[in-house]
Amino acid sequence: MKKWLTVFTVVCCLIMLTGCGKEHDPNTVTILNYGKYFEPGLLDQFEAETGITVKYEEYESPEEMYAKYKAGSIHYDVACTSDYIIQKLIQEGETLPIDFENVPEFANIDETYLDYCKNFDTDNSRTIPYFFGTVGILYNKTLVDAAQTNSWNILWDKRYSGQIIMENSVRDTYMVAEKLLGASCNTTDRDILDRSLELLLEQKPLVYSYLSDETADWMAAGNAALAEVYSGEAAYAESLNSDLAYTVPKEGSNMWVDAWFIPKTCRNKKNAELFLNYLCRADVAMTNFDYVYYATPNKAVYDMLDPEIQQNETIFPRKETLDNCEFFQPLDEITTNYYTELWEALKAY
Repeated sequence: MKKWLTVFTVVCCLIMLTGCGKEHDPNTVTILNYGKYFEPGLLDQFEAETGITVKYEEYESPEEMYAKYKAGSIHYDVACTSDYIIQKLIQEGETLPIDFENVPEFANIDETYLDYCKNFDTDNSRTIPYFFGTVGILYNKTLVDAAQTNSWNILWDKRYSGQIIMENSVRDTYMVAEKLLGASCNTTDRDILDRSLELLLEQKPLVYSYLSDETADWMAAGNAALAEVYSGEAAYAESLNSDLAYTVPKEGSNMWVDAWFIPKTCRNKKNAELFLNYLCRADVAMTNFDYVYYATPNKAVYDMLDPEIQQNETIFPRKETLDNCEFFQPLDEITTNYYTELWEALKAY
């Protein structure tokens, strides 16, 4: 569930998409993905191997992706986003089935993660999992007692005022409060949502900032004590600073899968499937893993990893950790709009 997006990324997107509004070119593939979620050199390699021109656009949040896609100004051939947005798009009839005969490298995907994908793609016919992970707490062991990080409550501890970072994402942030209240992160109960806002308003004076792309670097530099963060970003930060550690609190959290799908508006389906096959190749998936540092569902890659990485629970959580987590589900329009109101109220406070 990658959230990094830089000014450089935006500029690159504008350059690479120049001419997208012109007459359809069958020798292209137009891709939509999270920012900084694909090793850039691999795009050049794909073009060199296939002769297909890549048009590549990035976005910051799942909600932004949905709005961008639904705007319809660009016909994307293949896209990657979060599980609950894909589920919504499938329900809306906005996806095409993948012809897996054109994706033989799909055999590298571990069945375990295909089972997870059934939470949003019930027959595994429309998606290919890309990365997966959890949301938890990244903390500095020199500043925080590890025993206290077993609960989301620590993000309300006044001793860490001004040293707490939260995700700049409505559902990720509200998930923390909902879990503290013993509720599902998919609740539509107005009372729970209102109480969640109360908790987050109580917490806000302690929060340094709501961030999306700077958290890992900020924590690695020792500039904060605690952060709500995605597991891959935590693993990256840990690789830079040995004083950092990651945990998923006892109340549970969100488990997520980011996956690729082919939009209904696709104009170059065979090119899209060729790209998906390229993604599933062991050498390509390994390069992406080294760049992104999120858990890969590619068993060929996993088998090549050092045992130390295979056993890193930040990257590859234990089954009992995952069993205590839940996937986000698409929310009805009324609840979605109410979340927007609550988020605006929190930000305005």
